[in-house]
Amino acid sequence: MAPPRRYEFGRPEEATHPDSMRATLAEFVSTFIFVFAGEGCQLALRKLYGVETPTGASSLIMIALAHAFGLFAAVAASLNVSGGHVNPAVTFGALVGGRISIVRAVLYVIAQLLGSVVATLLLKLSTHGMRPVGLGVAYGEGNLNALLLEIVMTFSLVYTVYATAIDPKRGSLGTIAPLAIAFIVGANILVGGPFDGASMNPARAFGPALIGNRWRHHWVYWLGPLIGGGIAGIIYEFVVIPTHEPPHTHQPLAPEDY
Repeated sequence: MAPPRRYEFGRPEEATHPDSMRATLAEFVSTFIFVFAGEGCQLALRKLYGVETPTGASSLIMIALAHAFGLFAAVAASLNVSGGHVNPAVTFGALVGGRISIVRAVLYVIAQLLGSVVATLLLKLSTHGMRPVGLGVAYGEGNLNALLLEIVMTFSLVYTVYATAIDPKRGSLGTIAPLAIAFIVGANILVGGPFDGASMNPARAFGPALIGNRWRHHWVYWLGPLIGGGIAGIIYEFVVIPTHEPPHTHQPLAPEDY
């Protein structure tokens, strides 16, 4: 009997299978929840302060908390249905690690992008036509600097997702996956927010860019997260997850001689 293949394209009927449809719907709704909270917070700050892009430590903390809270709810709501990706970079990381078929990955990404677009559109309609803030590289920062920042931040995010939600040896750690994922996103926003908005998520960037017609530097928010997510998926899948049970799993063996 041939060993199972790590990578699968997926059967055509998978696109219409009830399980796939439920998972795709879960990704759509969860991404909607996340983007509505994150982008909505930025619009609320604009309303409060009366400026296009509010700055300052208090605004940064508010934005980080809104994204963390929204992502916690989004991942928790979809974790048992779709795996709680809520992010094309997470889906790509799972794909390069062989944890999802190509067909399922395409469905997820389409659902995530649509969820972001619908969330942003409803925000615009419910705020009397306020233009979405979206994401942008800060003045004085280079595109390559922002690209590197997105790669590093998304790597840490997808690595955390693998460790808490994908790793088959995660055990009871999976119960805190939504919290851990939300924490790393909030922490990264506190770091990268002032420089490039700290996207880590192409879907988070896409909806506001489309509805608000803000396409400047948009490629950074696709290339950076996909590279970072892919690297995290490869490292965790092929290096961290052992192919054989290690002989000693708790701590290094003590040397015989000192």
